[in-house]
Amino acid sequence: MRTPVVPGVLAVLLAGCASIPDSGDVEPVKASPAGESQVRVYAVPPREKARPAEIVDGFLEAMTSDDPDFAMARKYLTPEASRYWQPGAGTTVLRAAPDPATPKEASGSETGGLTYPLYGDRIADVDSSHAYQPMEPTAYNGSIHLVRQNIGGTKEWRIDELPQGLVLGESDFQRNYRSVNKYYFASGEDWLVADPVYIRQRIDPTSRMDPVTQAVKELLDGPTNWLKPVVDSPFPAGTALQKGTTSLEFDDRNALKVPLNAKAAKAGRTQCRKMAAQLLFTLRDLTATPVGQVELLADGSSLCVLSGDQAKEFAPDRTTGRPDNPYYVDDQGRLSLLQTAGGGESVDRSQVIGPLGKGELKLGWVGVARDEKHAAGVTKDAKSLYVSSILADSEPGEPLAASKGPDEKRRLSAPSWDGRGDLWVADRDPAAPRLLRFAGGTGTPQPVTVEGLDGARIEGLRVSADGVRIALLLTKDGRTTLQIGRVERQGSGPDPVVSVTALLSAAPQMETVTAVSWAGPSRLVVVGKEQGGVQQVRYIQTDGSTSASSVLPGLNQVTAIAAADDDQQPVVADSEDAGIVRLPTGANWQTMVEVGSSPVYPG
Repeated sequence: MRTPVVPGVLAVLLAGCASIPDSGDVEPVKASPAGESQVRVYAVPPREKARPAEIVDGFLEAMTSDDPDFAMARKYLTPEASRYWQPGAGTTVLRAAPDPATPKEASGSETGGLTYPLYGDRIADVDSSHAYQPMEPTAYNGSIHLVRQNIGGTKEWRIDELPQGLVLGESDFQRNYRSVNKYYFASGEDWLVADPVYIRQRIDPTSRMDPVTQAVKELLDGPTNWLKPVVDSPFPAGTALQKGTTSLEFDDRNALKVPLNAKAAKAGRTQCRKMAAQLLFTLRDLTATPVGQVELLADGSSLCVLSGDQAKEFAPDRTTGRPDNPYYVDDQGRLSLLQTAGGGESVDRSQVIGPLGKGELKLGWVGVARDEKHAAGVTKDAKSLYVSSILADSEPGEPLAASKGPDEKRRLSAPSWDGRGDLWVADRDPAAPRLLRFAGGTGTPQPVTVEGLDGARIEGLRVSADGVRIALLLTKDGRTTLQIGRVERQGSGPDPVVSVTALLSAAPQMETVTAVSWAGPSRLVVVGKEQGGVQQVRYIQTDGSTSASSVLPGLNQVTAIAAADDDQQPVVADSEDAGIVRLPTGANWQTMVEVGSSPVYPG
């Protein structure tokens, strides 16, 4: 436990401390150490006749507190600056706490004041809609200006110019905020899409709302700008929480009543059920046990009630109703089912029914449809793509696509299926690069335009279960990066015009990315390495945010990775050193098959 060296900084209290130590060294607190998620920071006002540096340090620390409306932080500001400063305007996230430098002005006269430059590595911005936007580390150059004001009959230093919003180090941001998925419906469809945002871990200093109420408010405010073009929300326009609502509590059955304003009363029963489903899915990230039910109220009257079990019909992937099985390509080039049995100790390696399981085609990459009725296979030379049933025997038939690339690394990529039953694959031929989609996994390939490639080549792809997002591995100038694209569909009917737009960098901190898989509604598992580092396997949110606990146990020479939407299923990988391996919860990597490749879950 640490206590401040001067009154101008903050007292930091750790959850669970029984007493304050009465011995040992005292040291200043510059930022919360990474990983101390239970640290609580309490702001204190500036002391009388505080030096300029104390005012700057005290204000920077006060920004990291939960103080209501940042009241203590505002005590470091002039009245005019306090009225101007809006903490909710957005957050600048630095790799470490902002570091004030020596003031630029040599002297601090009553008229000139002092300017303290702020330095750091900027790694992300969080906008006013709470959307996280990562970036490659860039130099942050902000400043804080101080003047002397007459306070209580004495001249005191106060801040009169400062950056808008909050400026936080990464550890303080992770301590104060948490990622929550809010959910909207894919445009024209009846399944939900995750839209990650960040809310306060505890009471929001500005709104005074608890985390559950914050999440509901964020949902009602509508989707983030990036996702908005491809999703719908059935809440009637103007729907908001009943005025004055700052706390929502689950009862002993884990049920929640949500009081809305009169605008919500316009919703019909079917519409209301979809509204309740959005709330149920949004709130499940905030409870340790499944949400029992949600009841929507409008001006005190009940609109509808939906249970957690009833909400499952709106899930993005509803095709099987049972845990997904992993598949892989065995040492004979056959699509095989990788199924654990006997408490996870024995492994049954069995080829699937149909031509992809016979070994006639010698497969290199595979993709299994989410309903596990069909699969796609790319031949070992990456020239041809085949699709066939894996429930009945048949002949291979003609390939759906063929590449003329000069070698297997510049031909067809591994295939991927979305939740609509469409099949996606990239032709990496330098002379004719294409992203192809096969509606229903059959027929003529439909080229998909990808905006913003800027000369990059699609190396690999994975489509989300909801079908409105795609993870792309893009190679340019010898570097492979991970981008998330928005899948837009123009036109109704069975043959819409499909394009991928608004590419977002999802792992800018990584020098290169080797493999990627969806691992839930807004999470990816990624293989890659940072500049000068070693290869890592880690989880990354689709908005590019990570946490200290996101790195998986070490594994060498990983060439492929696979995860299920159900986080209870183990991650499966292809390691050149260990073969096909899996990572059960709470354990280390375990070899399942010594020789094999292309591990995949359906999707």
